[in-house]
Amino acid sequence: MTKHRIYMMGFAKVYAALVAKAERKGRTREEVEQIISWITGYGAKALKAQSKKEVDVETFFAKAPKPNPSRALIKGVVCGVRVEEIEEPIMREIRYLDKLVDELAKGKPMEKILRKE
Repeated sequence: MTKHRIYMMGFAKVYAALVAKAERKGRTREEVEQIISWITGYGAKALKAQSKKEVDVETFFAKAPKPNPSRALIKGVVCGVRVEEIEEPIMREIRYLDKLVDELAKGKPMEKILRKE
């Protein structure tokens, strides 16, 4: 089975696109970083280090230090696909992140974006 192209893309490039999406809608880089940290457990320093190392998206998610169990509460559609129905684990993580940044860009308050059990 061939890997998805996004798996081999540098995380720094994806990160920059997510920040740009949020900033176009008046949100901040810090809010995007808070979402990434909530999903993966990477702190600010570790996130910066991952970007400098030029890790790919697959490695970034596969080596996440502390994936948040509450990320399974993320439901909805991203790019026409229901995130809760994605079977492939790395793709599901990518879509979780995309879904939360979409919610951020749409003006949803951070308390609601970061799900609680």
